[in-house]
Amino acid sequence: MKNLLLSSILLLALSFTSCRDTKKSESVGDAIENAADAAGDAVENAADAAGDAVDSAVDAASDAADKAGDAVDSAVDAASDAADKAGDAVDGAVNAAGDAVDNIKAKAGDAVDAAGDAVDNVKAKAGDAADNATDAVKKEADKLKTGI
Repeated sequence: MKNLLLSSILLLALSFTSCRDTKKSESVGDAIENAADAAGDAVENAADAAGDAVDSAVDAASDAADKAGDAVDSAVDAASDAADKAGDAVDGAVNAAGDAVDNIKAKAGDAVDAAGDAVDNVKAKAGDAADNATDAVKKEADKLKTGI
């Protein structure tokens, strides 16, 4: 934009110089009018260039905002996917832990049942052994009483 303004000033300077060289063919009024027209054209061109620059800047900013929005959306989607996967992993771990607890309970129940059966067997055998011992002692006592 500076270049455009400087070019306009240079054009004005040349037209004034040109007016002095050709005083016979042009009047000073024509030179001023031409300079004013050139200055008006230069200002108009500068305004158009500035407008175009603003439009380009707005377009670039809009594109950048769109890309930033897309990046944010992608980041949110990625975070959501990661959270879903983490949730699935936690659910899987909870289910696996629940299954392990159920298996341990079942095995503990089986062990308690087996221990109960073993105790019952020991009691039965101890009872049988005690009965046998009692019978043997009675027999011996009877032998001693009878002398046989």
